Amino acid sequence: MTSISEKAAILHRSARTQQPIAQFSTTEEYDLESAYQVQHELIKQRVDEGHEVVGVKMGFTSHAKMEQMGVSDMIIGQLTADMQLDANTPLNKSECCHPRAEPEIAFRLSKDIEGVLDAQEVLDYVDGVASAIEVIDSRYENFKFSLEDVVADNCSSCAFVVGPWCEVPLGLNGLDMIMSFDGAVEAEGSSDAILDNPFEALAAATRLAHQYGIDLKKGMIVLAGASTAASFIKQTTDVSLKVDGLGTAAFKAL
Repeated sequence: MTSISEKAAILHRSARTQQPIAQFSTTEEYDLESAYQVQHELIKQRVDEGHEVVGVKMGFTSHAKMEQMGVSDMIIGQLTADMQLDANTPLNKSECCHPRAEPEIAFRLSKDIEGVLDAQEVLDYVDGVASAIEVIDSRYENFKFSLEDVVADNCSSCAFVVGPWCEVPLGLNGLDMIMSFDGAVEAEGSSDAILDNPFEALAAATRLAHQYGIDLKKGMIVLAGASTAASFIKQTTDVSLKVDGLGTAAFKAL
């Protein structure tokens, strides 16, 4: 059986060489606790390269996605500084295996979170909300994986971009989210698809972070989860997302 550290090393090498690997779960069984241990070891390798942890991302925040995957809970991954895109930092598609874009909403933490909070309590721990796009890029062949495999692979985290930070509204329901590729509408969704309320996704992040030993520190970013299915970036150059009341997040893919 492949050890925790060996799995992490294999995944890290795959991300750095863009060589997809076979799912671990097809040849051996391992549980969710072990998968998160692999994720921690994987993140440690990124930190050792000089990339600090700057936030977390939520996965399976759509009830339909949970049902599709046959799971009853969300998953959490970690974001490192080298994943963040901006006007001067494009996505280099040659450094990805099979990148896909997801429309999301981001939160910025105003103070450390050390316990589990509910959707009302989290309001006191956030000082900014923004439109955001996450790029996911599974390191597994054919973008296929089990629950344990995807958690070990840091929930397919690859890159992300955050739009302008806005004041925290009392509610985030019913916001239209329109993602465009090269100026043409690629996907349309609603913020209601994010666990029926993006603040619920943030609350779930506090629970999972507490459960699996992930720090939530002041200034960190929390990506609440996708409002639509992920779209393969293919030959796309310009990716943008407009969210009602939260402005536009965008990046270039070269």
